[in-house]
Amino acid sequence: MFVATTGCTWRQLPPGFGASWQTVHRRFTDWSRARVWAKLYRVILDELGSRGEPDWSRCVIDSASVYP
Repeated sequence: MFVATTGCTWRQLPPGFGASWQTVHRRFTDWSRARVWAKLYRVILDELGSRGEPDWSRCVIDSASVYP
């Protein structure tokens, strides 16, 4: 998430991550292939839905929100 939100490259990850950039990238790739991000997104939406949220009249979907 850090790379996506900051625009840094994998090699620019700060040392505070506790793992090399190669390890972080490999885990991201593995999790992407396993569709972890899509599953997490679904869990979050289900949790919000159980609370009567989000207010869909105030939501916007853009290309960054679309999963194949």
